[in-house]
Amino acid sequence: MTALPILFEDGEALVIDKPAGLPLDRPRAGGPCLEDMLGDLRLGFAREPMPVHRLDRDTSGCLLLARNPRALRRYGAAFEARSVTKTYWGIVAGVIEDVRGTIALNLSKISSERDGWRMIPARQGKPAVTHWRVLAQGQGLTLVEFTPETGRTHQIRVHAAAGLGHALLGDPVYGTALPNGRTMLHAAALSVPREGKPAIVAQAPLPADFAAIGLLP
Repeated sequence: MTALPILFEDGEALVIDKPAGLPLDRPRAGGPCLEDMLGDLRLGFAREPMPVHRLDRDTSGCLLLARNPRALRRYGAAFEARSVTKTYWGIVAGVIEDVRGTIALNLSKISSERDGWRMIPARQGKPAVTHWRVLAQGQGLTLVEFTPETGRTHQIRVHAAAGLGHALLGDPVYGTALPNGRTMLHAAALSVPREGKPAIVAQAPLPADFAAIGLLP
Protein backbone atom coordinates (compact mmCIF):
# COMPACT_ATOMS: atom_id res chain seq x y z
CA MET A 1 0.00 0.00 0.00
CA THR A 2 1.14 3.53 -0.76
CA ALA A 3 0.90 6.32 1.78
CA LEU A 4 -0.46 8.72 -0.85
CA PRO A 5 -4.26 8.80 -1.19
CA ILE A 6 -5.45 7.67 -4.64
CA LEU A 7 -8.40 9.65 -6.00
CA PHE A 8 -8.73 7.88 -9.37
CA GLU A 9 -7.25 4.68 -10.77
CA ASP A 10 -7.53 2.62 -13.95
CA GLY A 11 -5.21 0.87 -16.39
CA GLU A 12 -3.93 4.13 -17.91
CA ALA A 13 -3.88 6.67 -15.13
CA LEU A 14 -3.74 7.52 -11.48
CA VAL A 15 -4.75 10.73 -9.73
CA ILE A 16 -3.15 11.12 -6.31
CA ASP A 17 -3.83 13.62 -3.53
CA LYS A 18 -0.37 15.17 -3.26
CA PRO A 19 0.33 16.55 0.21
CA ALA A 20 1.65 20.07 0.67
CA GLY A 21 5.40 20.13 1.18
CA LEU A 22 6.15 17.18 -1.12
CA PRO A 23 8.18 18.22 -4.20
CA LEU A 24 7.91 16.22 -7.41
CA ASP A 25 11.68 16.21 -8.01
CA ARG A 26 14.49 15.74 -5.53
CA PRO A 27 15.52 19.05 -3.93
CA ARG A 28 19.15 20.12 -4.16
CA ALA A 29 19.37 19.92 -0.39
CA GLY A 30 17.97 16.38 -0.43
CA GLY A 31 14.92 15.06 1.35
CA PRO A 32 11.78 13.17 0.35
CA CYS A 33 10.10 13.72 -3.01
CA LEU A 34 7.48 12.10 -5.23
CA GLU A 35 10.23 10.28 -7.17
CA ASP A 36 10.81 8.13 -4.06
CA MET A 37 7.18 6.96 -4.09
CA LEU A 38 6.70 6.09 -7.76
CA GLY A 39 7.75 2.48 -7.17
CA ASP A 40 4.98 2.03 -4.61
CA LEU A 41 2.53 3.63 -7.04
CA ARG A 42 3.12 0.89 -9.63
CA LEU A 43 0.44 -1.11 -7.80
CA GLY A 44 1.29 -4.28 -9.69
CA PHE A 45 1.93 -2.68 -13.07
CA ALA A 46 5.25 -3.13 -14.87
CA ARG A 47 6.13 0.56 -15.10
CA GLU A 48 6.29 3.35 -12.57
CA PRO A 49 3.67 6.02 -13.31
CA MET A 50 4.88 9.42 -14.55
CA PRO A 51 3.53 12.88 -13.62
CA VAL A 52 1.68 14.48 -16.53
CA HIS A 53 1.77 18.03 -15.14
CA ARG A 54 3.37 20.00 -12.32
CA LEU A 55 2.28 21.14 -8.89
CA ASP A 56 4.43 23.43 -6.75
CA ARG A 57 5.97 21.92 -3.64
CA ASP A 58 3.51 23.79 -1.40
CA THR A 59 0.43 23.02 -3.51
CA SER A 60 -1.70 20.10 -2.35
CA GLY A 61 -4.31 18.11 -4.23
CA CYS A 62 -4.97 16.44 -7.57
CA LEU A 63 -1.91 15.29 -9.51
CA LEU A 64 -2.37 13.17 -12.66
CA LEU A 65 0.08 10.32 -13.33
CA ALA A 66 0.23 8.26 -16.54
CA ARG A 67 0.95 4.53 -16.38
CA ASN A 68 2.68 4.29 -19.79
CA PRO A 69 4.42 6.55 -22.34
CA ARG A 70 1.47 6.55 -24.76
CA ALA A 71 -0.92 7.75 -22.04
CA LEU A 72 1.67 10.34 -20.95
CA ARG A 73 1.78 11.80 -24.48
CA ARG A 74 -2.00 11.75 -24.86
CA TYR A 75 -2.71 13.43 -21.53
CA GLY A 76 0.11 15.91 -22.06
CA ALA A 77 -1.50 16.86 -25.38
CA ALA A 78 -4.84 17.36 -23.58
CA PHE A 79 -3.20 19.83 -21.22
CA GLU A 80 -1.58 21.63 -24.16
CA ALA A 81 -4.93 21.80 -25.96
CA ARG A 82 -6.56 23.28 -22.83
CA SER A 83 -9.19 20.54 -22.80
CA VAL A 84 -8.41 19.65 -19.16
CA THR A 85 -10.54 21.32 -16.49
CA LYS A 86 -8.50 22.26 -13.41
CA THR A 87 -10.07 23.71 -10.27
CA TYR A 88 -7.99 25.21 -7.46
CA TRP A 89 -8.94 26.64 -4.12
CA GLY A 90 -6.76 29.36 -2.66
CA ILE A 91 -6.93 31.49 0.47
CA VAL A 92 -6.15 35.09 -0.43
CA ALA A 93 -4.63 37.43 2.16
CA GLY A 94 -7.24 40.16 1.82
CA VAL A 95 -10.89 40.93 1.15
CA ILE A 96 -12.04 40.94 -2.48
CA GLU A 97 -14.99 43.17 -3.27
CA ASP A 98 -16.10 41.56 -6.53
CA VAL A 99 -17.75 38.15 -6.65
CA ARG A 100 -16.20 36.70 -9.79
CA GLY A 101 -14.12 37.65 -12.77
CA THR A 102 -11.37 36.77 -15.23
CA ILE A 103 -7.70 37.71 -15.05
CA ALA A 104 -5.77 37.91 -18.32
CA LEU A 105 -2.17 38.89 -17.62
CA ASN A 106 0.73 37.69 -19.75
CA LEU A 107 3.55 36.21 -17.66
CA SER A 108 7.32 36.30 -18.06
CA LYS A 109 10.19 34.86 -16.02
CA ILE A 110 12.84 37.12 -14.50
CA SER A 111 15.87 36.26 -12.38
CA SER A 112 18.37 38.10 -10.20
CA GLU A 113 21.30 36.94 -8.11
CA ARG A 114 19.82 38.47 -4.97
CA ASP A 115 16.18 37.35 -5.24
CA GLY A 116 16.39 34.29 -7.50
CA TRP A 117 13.69 33.80 -10.15
CA ARG A 118 10.03 34.70 -10.25
CA MET A 119 7.22 35.29 -12.71
CA ILE A 120 5.94 38.79 -13.46
CA PRO A 121 3.12 40.27 -15.56
CA ALA A 122 4.67 41.44 -18.84
CA ARG A 123 3.09 42.55 -22.11
CA GLN A 124 5.59 40.46 -24.08
CA GLY A 125 5.14 37.42 -21.84
CA LYS A 126 3.18 34.24 -22.52
CA PRO A 127 -0.63 34.55 -22.44
CA ALA A 128 -2.21 33.45 -19.16
CA VAL A 129 -5.93 33.43 -18.30
CA THR A 130 -7.54 32.56 -14.97
CA HIS A 131 -11.25 32.63 -14.08
CA TRP A 132 -12.11 33.07 -10.40
CA ARG A 133 -15.02 33.33 -8.00
CA VAL A 134 -15.31 34.02 -4.29
CA LEU A 135 -16.41 31.07 -2.15
CA ALA A 136 -16.22 32.54 1.37
CA GLN A 137 -14.81 35.46 3.34
CA GLY A 138 -13.87 36.16 6.95
CA GLN A 139 -11.04 37.24 9.25
CA GLY A 140 -9.75 39.55 6.51
CA LEU A 141 -9.26 36.58 4.19
CA THR A 142 -11.03 35.28 1.07
CA LEU A 143 -11.44 31.70 -0.12
CA VAL A 144 -11.31 31.81 -3.92
CA GLU A 145 -11.97 29.17 -6.56
CA PHE A 146 -9.55 29.53 -9.47
CA THR A 147 -10.12 27.89 -12.86
CA PRO A 148 -7.08 28.50 -15.07
CA GLU A 149 -7.41 28.20 -18.85
CA THR A 150 -3.65 28.11 -19.28
CA GLY A 151 -0.98 26.40 -17.21
CA ARG A 152 1.87 28.87 -16.82
CA THR A 153 4.39 28.55 -14.01
CA HIS A 154 3.10 30.23 -10.82
CA GLN A 155 0.08 31.46 -12.81
CA ILE A 156 -2.47 31.47 -9.99
CA ARG A 157 0.03 32.90 -7.51
CA VAL A 158 0.91 35.84 -9.76
CA HIS A 159 -2.67 36.40 -10.89
CA ALA A 160 -3.84 36.54 -7.28
CA ALA A 161 -1.19 39.10 -6.33
CA ALA A 162 -1.31 41.24 -9.48
CA GLY A 163 -4.86 40.61 -10.72
CA LEU A 164 -6.82 40.46 -7.47
CA GLY A 165 -4.48 42.81 -5.60
CA HIS A 166 -3.89 40.30 -2.79
CA ALA A 167 -1.37 37.46 -2.75
CA LEU A 168 -2.19 33.96 -1.61
CA LEU A 169 -1.87 33.57 2.14
CA GLY A 170 1.64 32.39 3.04
CA ASP A 171 3.19 32.95 -0.41
CA PRO A 172 6.88 33.68 0.29
CA VAL A 173 7.58 34.97 -3.23
CA TYR A 174 4.56 37.09 -4.18
CA GLY A 175 3.24 37.82 -0.69
CA THR A 176 4.35 37.17 2.89
CA ALA A 177 5.53 33.82 4.23
CA LEU A 178 3.79 32.27 7.23
CA PRO A 179 5.87 30.92 10.14
CA ASN A 180 5.81 27.14 9.76
CA GLY A 181 3.17 27.55 7.06
CA ARG A 182 2.84 27.19 3.31
CA THR A 183 1.32 28.92 0.31
CA MET A 184 -2.38 28.21 0.70
CA LEU A 185 -3.23 26.71 -2.68
CA HIS A 186 -5.04 23.41 -3.24
CA ALA A 187 -5.74 21.56 -6.52
CA ALA A 188 -9.31 20.68 -5.61
CA ALA A 189 -10.53 18.95 -8.79
CA LEU A 190 -9.37 17.67 -12.15
CA SER A 191 -11.26 16.45 -15.23
CA VAL A 192 -9.50 15.02 -18.29
CA PRO A 193 -11.59 14.00 -21.34
CA ARG A 194 -10.65 10.75 -23.10
CA GLU A 195 -11.72 9.57 -26.53
CA GLY A 196 -13.65 6.32 -26.43
CA LYS A 197 -13.75 5.97 -22.65
CA PRO A 198 -15.02 7.86 -19.60
CA ALA A 199 -13.20 11.02 -18.56
CA ILE A 200 -10.77 11.01 -15.68
CA VAL A 201 -12.56 12.85 -12.87
CA ALA A 202 -11.10 13.40 -9.42
CA GLN A 203 -11.73 15.58 -6.38
CA ALA A 204 -9.31 16.12 -3.50
CA PRO A 205 -10.74 16.72 -0.02
CA LEU A 206 -10.08 19.99 1.77
CA PRO A 207 -6.72 19.77 3.57
CA ALA A 208 -6.62 20.09 7.35
CA ASP A 209 -4.72 23.39 7.28
CA PHE A 210 -7.41 24.91 5.04
CA ALA A 211 -10.20 23.60 7.28
CA ALA A 212 -8.45 24.95 10.38
CA ILE A 213 -8.74 28.53 9.06
CA GLY A 214 -12.51 28.08 9.04
CA LEU A 215 -13.39 29.45 5.59
CA LEU A 216 -15.71 26.84 4.16
CA PRO A 217 -17.59 27.16 0.83
